[in-house]
Amino acid sequence: MAKQLDISLVPTPAYVLEESLLKRNLALLDRVQKESGGRIILALKGFAFWSSFHWVREVLQGATASSLHEARLAKEEMRKEVHVYSVAFTDKEFPEVLAIADHIVFNSFSQWRRFKPLVMAARESGLPTRRHVSCGIRVNPGHSEVKTPLYDPCYTHSRLGVTREEFRPDELDGIDGLHFHAHCGNNSDTLERVVASFEERFGEFLPRMKWVNFGGGHHITKDGYDVERLVRVIKTFREKHGVEVYVEPGEAVGWRTGPLVSSVVDIVRNGMDIAILDTSATAHMPDTLEMPYRPEIRGADEPGKLPHTYRLGGLTCLAGDVIGDYSFSRPLAIGDKLVFEDMIHYTIVKNTTFNGIPLPSLCIWTEDGRLQVVREFGYDDYKLRNG
Repeated sequence: MAKQLDISLVPTPAYVLEESLLKRNLALLDRVQKESGGRIILALKGFAFWSSFHWVREVLQGATASSLHEARLAKEEMRKEVHVYSVAFTDKEFPEVLAIADHIVFNSFSQWRRFKPLVMAARESGLPTRRHVSCGIRVNPGHSEVKTPLYDPCYTHSRLGVTREEFRPDELDGIDGLHFHAHCGNNSDTLERVVASFEERFGEFLPRMKWVNFGGGHHITKDGYDVERLVRVIKTFREKHGVEVYVEPGEAVGWRTGPLVSSVVDIVRNGMDIAILDTSATAHMPDTLEMPYRPEIRGADEPGKLPHTYRLGGLTCLAGDVIGDYSFSRPLAIGDKLVFEDMIHYTIVKNTTFNGIPLPSLCIWTEDGRLQVVREFGYDDYKLRNG
């Protein structure tokens, strides 16, 4: 049985990935693969804690990247299938992407036309180092249930994916697959409706395809997610159309795999008690401002529910660097540690050194009760990205 994380051992601020929780998620994803026959790959945009990839690659089939640098990380650290999608590849980066990728998904037919000669030349070169790079087109499935426009790939006039009206059947020579992405933390009933819309619009082209990628945003590891429906949707689609099906979650891999641990460094008052932490909303947990969403804090509650209410603020000079108002059962004191739950996905990949605030350390809590400090960040990490 895995030992419980000992918060007293954690240097703050620090993200702590818990080995047992990651393996729990991977076990569920592996079940989906085995029961559905689909292939699950990791979306690095949501979870790129590569020091844990020796566990991830034991289960998942590879990784999907949205840039050259993510593709390199997938190649170097996942060491399995490398899928790459970009809103637009550049002439400078594409040859390197082509040398790394197993699958490349283009966002438009104009991008496909532009880079098709390089793809075909690579396929026909006959060099031992070359592989058949499988290419696809991202399409807009015409259906979305994402409520936040910032995260909705299918909102009006979206730049992501080819609509049915702009689709070019006469340019499919060399294309092996279609990709759609229309989710952001949705359940599998949404996927079922998106797939139906996709089939209605693009089903006539599926006999020409080898694979279809259902994209990411599937909240597979969240409590209440209908896993059986997901298995059924994938399996039914595979058998009906005779294609390989890929699913590329990021958040679902890192979901509830560990906290961000922070310390109280000061307490001030301006009409209410305000605790200043050694972390930052804008720099270290940006989705609290972008979504926005309210992170859960271990042992805390809504303001006023417990005897002592505080506004929690970050270290930067941004006036709005505020995490939120929380209540606690006892007064906070300088040096107290606060545990922000579920802070591994979409935090490490998005954090910044705004104001020169150091990035939180990266740690792993092993199943046998050891804290491994994987990486600490210092002045050079700030200086080198600004010069």
